[in-house]
Amino acid sequence: MAHAPVLVPLLSVRQYSGEHAAHAHDHAQVLYALRGRMELEVNGRAAFVDTACGLVVPAGTRHGFLALPGARLLVIDAPAQPGVERIRRFAVAPAQLGWSASDDAAARLQQILQSRRVLARRPIRPEQVARTVGAALHEPWPTARMAALCALSTQRFHARWRELTGQTPQAWLRTLRLDAAQRLLARGQSLEAAALQLGYASASALGFALRRERGLGARGLRRPPDCS
Repeated sequence: MAHAPVLVPLLSVRQYSGEHAAHAHDHAQVLYALRGRMELEVNGRAAFVDTACGLVVPAGTRHGFLALPGARLLVIDAPAQPGVERIRRFAVAPAQLGWSASDDAAARLQQILQSRRVLARRPIRPEQVARTVGAALHEPWPTARMAALCALSTQRFHARWRELTGQTPQAWLRTLRLDAAQRLLARGQSLEAAALQLGYASASALGFALRRERGLGARGLRRPPDCS
């Protein structure tokens, strides 16, 4: 089916649940993820977009894509103009994750074209890291160990994780552990047992972390007994 030519920038937000395809367009595409990630092959080379890194795909460039389930992408179809004539990666600013399909496409495209360029990056899959770490929260998780899961240096992992999640790796780990602590305590688990399962040195250490980070006392988190 023939498509009408793109004469002005057109912005859309597209949701995916595992689709894959390969094609080329008569227009350029500028894309990044609002949620999740998309794997691409552009001119025979592997690439990806996520919530920290976007991609310009020039008109006529053959590209295949595989969208992971739950992915949500911002896509701008763009006519020929400076800035979209060659493949390039760009950094996604946190504010850009709040853009929507009702925004002015031409203005948003110009903002993206002024974004900082980035070099090819090794992909990070936060969901895989979360599964691995979450299954062993009782073990030590220094940033270097998390970085090794992604075959990255500690420094590079720290920077990329902060771009993707808005948190340092250790702040994210604290959040993961305290979320788990709240669930365990609400189910009646003792503070001592929860601390043992979640990698805290003692019940008092976990209790202090809950008070400092969440303003919560362990007693208040426990589910009241059923008096029926």
